[in-house]
Amino acid sequence: MNNEVTIDPWGSSQSTDYSRIIEQFGLSSMEGVSIPSPSRLHRRGIVFAHRDLDVILETKRTGNPFGVLTGLMPSGKMHLGHSMVIDQVRWFQQQGGDVTIAVADLESTATRGISLAEGRRIAAEEYVSNYAALGLDPEKTSVYFQSQRSVVQRLGFQLGKRTNLSELEAIYGFDGSTNLAHVQAPLVQAGDILHPQLDDYGGLRPVVVPVGVDQDPHLRLTRGLAAKTNWFNVNDSKMGLQVGVSVQDDNSAVMGVEANGRVNKDKQKEIFAMIVNSISSLGFSDIISNPKHGTVNVPSATSRDKVSIRMALLSLERKLGGMGLLAPSSTYHRFAVGMTGDKMSSSKPKTTLFLSDDVATAEKKIKKSFSGGQATVEEHRRLGGDPDKDVAYQYMMYFFEEDDSYLAEINQGYRSGNILAGEMKQLCIERATAWLTDLSEKRDETAHLVETFFD
Repeated sequence: MNNEVTIDPWGSSQSTDYSRIIEQFGLSSMEGVSIPSPSRLHRRGIVFAHRDLDVILETKRTGNPFGVLTGLMPSGKMHLGHSMVIDQVRWFQQQGGDVTIAVADLESTATRGISLAEGRRIAAEEYVSNYAALGLDPEKTSVYFQSQRSVVQRLGFQLGKRTNLSELEAIYGFDGSTNLAHVQAPLVQAGDILHPQLDDYGGLRPVVVPVGVDQDPHLRLTRGLAAKTNWFNVNDSKMGLQVGVSVQDDNSAVMGVEANGRVNKDKQKEIFAMIVNSISSLGFSDIISNPKHGTVNVPSATSRDKVSIRMALLSLERKLGGMGLLAPSSTYHRFAVGMTGDKMSSSKPKTTLFLSDDVATAEKKIKKSFSGGQATVEEHRRLGGDPDKDVAYQYMMYFFEEDDSYLAEINQGYRSGNILAGEMKQLCIERATAWLTDLSEKRDETAHLVETFFD
């Protein structure tokens, strides 16, 4: 029996077996991760997993710059599920991160048939107007279009040399019938994710990408591609940290490998002296260089030092002519259930609240939403309801209710049968009304800022 789950960034249904997803795809759980000033989504375990978040937290701790990247697909309208990503982006921005937002207009043309002109309109009217209202700082946010930033496509093309159709088939489930524009889209997205590290777009620094777990295939591909370009790898060893040198086709001459395959020992020693100098500039003195084995050991270095050593070596790689790309960090949030109990979808209006919905529409949707209550009032009083299945409660937990203690109180009240399903819906309606009204007012207040978000 095959117990594997599949993750499809373009699919309409997704697994919510999060523990198995963590195990199968090698994510790290958020349990035990110390988050400074945690947001609602962190406190409630909605952000449940990560890759290399420690790199971002350590960078923040040391006062060094870091970036945040997200993207939008300009098709349909922005709904509550999309706002969850912006909540996280805003949180990272408040921690000091600069924000880059990719408008995937090339991808929407390839996979959704949306014209570039229509994509531009949707991006501004449906998404960026809400980003401004949700509190993103236009001074620290750059929104661009894939089709207008040629470096993204160029980088995607360069990275494409590091992968093949078999890997894309394994990650995305592509087959012989997949159109080639769809095959190209992940490589362009890898360019989106990695290009903020280039000198013209903020320079070498860690970048974190907050996503729903359905987008992890893009992160896996991009992390793998970035790692394949690296000339120097930093790993744990029995003696602190060890740097390994990766000799590749495009760096062999720099590393001292001559055309006949022989190693120029003087050139090799020069490279290893540069590695030692880069690490010693960070304050380490117990560096053991072994050019013969292609390694440099730093016995006193700990896992916490990995970030600074890696950054120093990526800078060296760039000086020597390499790409010097750091694999992106990422965080993963749980899916908020759709109104009907299925996945939220822009193409199915009954499944979600859109940020442009008026109060009357929102009230109607919440009243019809999937309930975790019992069939009759008597049964509900006796058996209680299930807030884990109740959409109204879930929306308060994910979006509308900031007070953790009050949320715990209504959770217990629902489970005990003291709060009825209709009452839970009414609580949600009250909070959704206030939230949507406030958002609408802020959209009006910030409308003049929308154009300033775009590059």
